[in-house]
Amino acid sequence: MGMSVVISEATDQDAEQIFKLQYLCFQSEAALYGNYRIDPLVQPLDAVRREVADDCVFVARLGDEVVGSVRGTVTEDGAAAIGKLCVHPRLQGHGIGARLLRAAESALVEQRGARKFRLHTGRRSESGLRLYRRVGYEKVGIEEGADGVPMVILEKQAGAYAQTA
Repeated sequence: MGMSVVISEATDQDAEQIFKLQYLCFQSEAALYGNYRIDPLVQPLDAVRREVADDCVFVARLGDEVVGSVRGTVTEDGAAAIGKLCVHPRLQGHGIGARLLRAAESALVEQRGARKFRLHTGRRSESGLRLYRRVGYEKVGIEEGADGVPMVILEKQAGAYAQTA
Protein backbone atom coordinates (compact mmCIF):
# COMPACT_ATOMS: atom_id res chain seq x y z
CA MET A 1 0.00 0.00 0.00
CA GLY A 2 2.73 2.47 0.92
CA MET A 3 0.39 5.03 2.52
CA SER A 4 -0.85 5.23 6.06
CA VAL A 5 -4.41 5.69 7.15
CA VAL A 6 -4.99 9.08 8.76
CA ILE A 7 -7.88 9.76 11.16
CA SER A 8 -9.36 13.27 11.08
CA GLU A 9 -12.59 15.18 11.58
CA ALA A 10 -14.89 14.96 8.58
CA THR A 11 -15.52 18.00 6.41
CA ASP A 12 -18.51 18.91 4.24
CA GLN A 13 -16.56 17.59 1.25
CA ASP A 14 -16.46 14.11 2.83
CA ALA A 15 -20.23 13.62 3.03
CA GLU A 16 -20.64 11.95 -0.35
CA GLN A 17 -17.74 9.53 0.23
CA ILE A 18 -19.12 8.69 3.71
CA PHE A 19 -22.55 8.08 2.16
CA LYS A 20 -21.12 5.69 -0.46
CA LEU A 21 -18.84 3.95 2.05
CA GLN A 22 -21.62 3.27 4.54
CA TYR A 23 -23.76 1.84 1.74
CA LEU A 24 -20.94 -0.53 0.80
CA CYS A 25 -20.01 -1.49 4.36
CA PHE A 26 -23.49 -2.16 5.69
CA GLN A 27 -24.41 -4.60 2.87
CA SER A 28 -22.93 -7.47 4.90
CA GLU A 29 -24.86 -6.36 7.99
CA ALA A 30 -28.10 -6.28 5.99
CA ALA A 31 -27.36 -9.77 4.67
CA LEU A 32 -27.03 -11.12 8.24
CA TYR A 33 -30.64 -10.17 8.87
CA GLY A 34 -32.09 -10.46 5.37
CA ASN A 35 -33.15 -6.83 5.78
CA TYR A 36 -31.90 -4.31 3.23
CA ARG A 37 -33.94 -1.47 4.77
CA ILE A 38 -31.58 -0.88 7.70
CA ASP A 39 -30.91 2.80 8.40
CA PRO A 40 -27.37 3.04 6.92
CA LEU A 41 -28.68 1.69 3.61
CA VAL A 42 -31.71 3.95 3.33
CA GLN A 43 -30.31 7.15 4.86
CA PRO A 44 -30.41 9.95 2.26
CA LEU A 45 -27.29 11.91 1.35
CA ASP A 46 -28.82 15.11 2.79
CA ALA A 47 -29.10 13.42 6.20
CA VAL A 48 -25.41 12.42 6.04
CA ARG A 49 -24.54 16.03 5.16
CA ARG A 50 -26.51 17.26 8.21
CA GLU A 51 -24.71 14.78 10.48
CA VAL A 52 -21.32 15.91 9.18
CA ALA A 53 -22.32 19.55 9.81
CA ASP A 54 -23.92 19.05 13.24
CA ASP A 55 -22.41 15.97 14.88
CA CYS A 56 -18.96 14.75 15.77
CA VAL A 57 -17.90 12.83 12.64
CA PHE A 58 -14.49 11.31 12.01
CA VAL A 59 -13.11 9.69 8.91
CA ALA A 60 -10.18 7.44 8.11
CA ARG A 61 -8.38 8.47 4.94
CA LEU A 62 -6.03 6.56 2.73
CA GLY A 63 -4.71 9.32 0.50
CA ASP A 64 -7.79 11.14 -0.78
CA GLU A 65 -10.13 8.19 -0.22
CA VAL A 66 -12.40 7.97 2.84
CA VAL A 67 -12.01 4.35 3.99
CA GLY A 68 -13.76 4.56 7.35
CA SER A 69 -16.10 6.74 9.37
CA VAL A 70 -17.91 7.05 12.68
CA ARG A 71 -20.44 9.51 14.08
CA GLY A 72 -21.35 10.65 17.55
CA THR A 73 -23.57 13.15 19.28
CA VAL A 74 -24.23 13.87 22.94
CA THR A 75 -27.78 13.11 24.04
CA GLU A 76 -29.81 14.87 26.72
CA ASP A 77 -28.66 12.44 29.43
CA GLY A 78 -24.97 13.29 28.85
CA ALA A 79 -24.29 10.05 26.99
CA ALA A 80 -22.59 10.14 23.63
CA ALA A 81 -24.50 8.11 21.07
CA ILE A 82 -21.96 6.60 18.70
CA GLY A 83 -23.11 5.14 15.42
CA LYS A 84 -22.50 4.01 11.89
CA LEU A 85 -18.93 2.90 12.47
CA CYS A 86 -17.71 1.45 9.20
CA VAL A 87 -14.41 0.53 7.58
CA HIS A 88 -13.97 -0.40 3.93
CA PRO A 89 -14.12 -4.22 3.64
CA ARG A 90 -10.60 -4.42 2.15
CA LEU A 91 -9.14 -2.67 5.24
CA GLN A 92 -11.09 -4.35 8.04
CA GLY A 93 -9.10 -6.09 10.75
CA HIS A 94 -6.26 -3.54 10.84
CA GLY A 95 -7.34 -1.49 13.85
CA ILE A 96 -8.95 1.35 11.89
CA GLY A 97 -12.32 0.91 13.58
CA ALA A 98 -10.73 1.12 17.05
CA ARG A 99 -8.79 4.23 16.02
CA LEU A 100 -11.97 5.88 14.73
CA LEU A 101 -13.78 5.05 17.98
CA ARG A 102 -10.96 6.49 20.11
CA ALA A 103 -10.92 9.71 18.08
CA ALA A 104 -14.69 10.14 18.39
CA GLU A 105 -14.70 9.29 22.10
CA SER A 106 -11.92 11.76 22.84
CA ALA A 107 -13.62 14.59 20.92
CA LEU A 108 -17.03 13.86 22.46
CA VAL A 109 -15.55 14.17 25.96
CA GLU A 110 -13.27 17.14 25.31
CA GLN A 111 -15.54 19.20 23.03
CA ARG A 112 -19.03 18.15 24.08
CA GLY A 113 -18.71 16.97 27.70
CA ALA A 114 -19.84 13.36 27.24
CA ARG A 115 -19.90 11.35 30.47
CA LYS A 116 -20.43 7.94 28.89
CA PHE A 117 -20.69 6.33 25.48
CA ARG A 118 -23.57 4.27 24.14
CA LEU A 119 -23.90 2.37 20.90
CA HIS A 120 -26.15 -0.21 19.28
CA THR A 121 -25.12 -3.07 17.07
CA GLY A 122 -26.94 -6.04 15.62
CA ARG A 123 -27.03 -9.16 17.80
CA ARG A 124 -25.51 -11.23 14.98
CA SER A 125 -22.69 -8.74 14.31
CA GLU A 126 -19.91 -10.81 15.85
CA SER A 127 -16.99 -8.76 14.52
CA GLY A 128 -18.57 -5.54 15.78
CA LEU A 129 -19.34 -7.04 19.18
CA ARG A 130 -15.73 -8.30 19.48
CA LEU A 131 -14.36 -4.86 18.65
CA TYR A 132 -16.64 -3.05 21.10
CA ARG A 133 -15.81 -5.48 23.93
CA ARG A 134 -12.08 -5.17 23.17
CA VAL A 135 -12.22 -1.39 23.56
CA GLY A 136 -14.15 -1.51 26.83
CA TYR A 137 -17.86 -1.52 25.98
CA GLU A 138 -20.21 -3.71 28.02
CA LYS A 139 -23.65 -5.01 27.09
CA VAL A 140 -26.39 -3.18 28.99
CA GLY A 141 -29.48 -4.33 27.12
CA ILE A 142 -31.21 -5.60 24.01
CA GLU A 143 -33.92 -3.90 21.95
CA GLU A 144 -35.51 -4.19 18.56
CA GLY A 145 -34.45 -1.46 16.15
CA ALA A 146 -37.00 0.60 14.24
CA ASP A 147 -36.15 -1.58 11.23
CA GLY A 148 -36.94 -4.79 13.16
CA VAL A 149 -33.31 -5.82 13.65
CA PRO A 150 -32.53 -7.14 17.17
CA MET A 151 -29.89 -4.81 18.64
CA VAL A 152 -27.42 -5.10 21.50
CA ILE A 153 -26.97 -1.89 23.51
CA LEU A 154 -23.43 -1.35 24.79
CA GLU A 155 -21.98 1.35 27.04
CA LYS A 156 -18.75 2.46 28.60
CA GLN A 157 -17.90 5.30 30.95
CA ALA A 158 -16.14 8.30 29.43
CA GLY A 159 -13.23 7.96 31.85
CA ALA A 160 -12.51 4.57 30.26
CA TYR A 161 -11.68 6.00 26.84
CA ALA A 162 -8.23 7.14 27.99
CA GLN A 163 -7.42 3.62 29.21
CA THR A 164 -8.06 2.05 25.80
CA ALA A 165 -6.20 4.66 23.76
